[in-house]
Amino acid sequence: MPDSRAPALPSTLDGWLGLLETRHGAPIRLGLERAARVRAALGPGPEAIVITVGGTNGKGSTCAMLEAILRAEGYRVGCYTSPHLLRYNERVRLDGLETADGALAAAFAAVEAARGDTPLTYFEHGTLAAWQIFRAARPDVVILEVGLGGRLDAVNIVDPDCAIVTGVAMDHMDYLGDTREAIGFEKAGIYRAGRPAICADPQPPASLVEHAAAIGAELWVPGRDFGFGGDRQQWDYWCFDAPPAQGARRKRGGLAHPALRGANQRLNASAALTALHTLRARLPVSMQAIRQGLMSVELPGRFHILPGRPAVVLDVAHNPQAADVLAENLGDMGFYPGTWAVFGMLADKDVEGVAARLAARIDRWLPCALPGPRGLSAEALAARLRATGVANEAVGDGFASPAAAFAFARESAAANDRIVVFGSFLTVASVLAATRCRGKRDVLKEVSR
Repeated sequence: MPDSRAPALPSTLDGWLGLLETRHGAPIRLGLERAARVRAALGPGPEAIVITVGGTNGKGSTCAMLEAILRAEGYRVGCYTSPHLLRYNERVRLDGLETADGALAAAFAAVEAARGDTPLTYFEHGTLAAWQIFRAARPDVVILEVGLGGRLDAVNIVDPDCAIVTGVAMDHMDYLGDTREAIGFEKAGIYRAGRPAICADPQPPASLVEHAAAIGAELWVPGRDFGFGGDRQQWDYWCFDAPPAQGARRKRGGLAHPALRGANQRLNASAALTALHTLRARLPVSMQAIRQGLMSVELPGRFHILPGRPAVVLDVAHNPQAADVLAENLGDMGFYPGTWAVFGMLADKDVEGVAARLAARIDRWLPCALPGPRGLSAEALAARLRATGVANEAVGDGFASPAAAFAFARESAAANDRIVVFGSFLTVASVLAATRCRGKRDVLKEVSR
């Protein structure tokens, strides 16, 4: 007989998200045992081809390109990504559509019933709910984005048919280690024996290469096994039949640049195309689908330029490597008399490293506060900027939110200036919500990551 004293479980998505945010003491708790146990209780997964994507930067873009190309070919695609910008529903997509509130709430309830006494973090519960949705929908392909690291991330309870590590840089060092070699080993944990293992980092850490060799994964690295070339008008992609540089050299030329802006997107696209090349016997894709997918792919917040004047650039760059890419992309935009930075970061990120990479591109810094226990106050962020000597008197007094800083920038900037919003998913989410007048639910949440 059920315990009448037990609190009633939520019936809505809002209710489930509120419950999960408060249930577990630690929002990040790495390990596979808990999620694997509950996954087994849920039952067999879909008979789908699984592609797992990890890496420090570029994961979301690579997932989006894979999804767009496969959908253009006519495959049914499930895609799980994190974090979200405006709505939790963004994390779980089927055939390009966000999953409805009711379906997500039902999936959370199914996970709750299956977990018994097993404690789950917010991210673990959400990952299992996404898997439950894919179990019911049975898509042809499932694309899974790693949340943090790889080896011990909840996504890694699913064995991928192909795994991609987009790149390895210094981030999440409290969890993954304080060297690039340590981080590379953690990210290589998504590779599997005898299966394609793509690395898009031009200089992969020795730890990643050695782990792939130790488990017998089929490692593909750029420059040796695949690569790209071209100019501003079009680009081309090439790869060998198999690594290391074996078989015929294949080339796909005359490709339009990905609709996602930024020179780095060709590297992300080449990793996606290499993954599809390795799966071609089971998942054939035409040149027409590749072209259509690359031209139509969308992903808010990745060098996302809003229409109108002054120019507004939204970018979730939150570590030095991503800041380097953002600085390069800003340089390619042409001349602007003034550049205003709406800048908000989390306390555990490398504020000084990010600011240093962009100092030459920014004329006026507008530090803003981010919510939650990890968010830096505007005062603390401004102090860290001044201490580096990057911003000096260019730093404002600070703003209570990114939306407030953005409103000030819009009022103050000249028509030919530009405003760059960056530093965190939270920073971009706040401004994106303000510009769209949307976001009734958890606009400023980045609970799991």
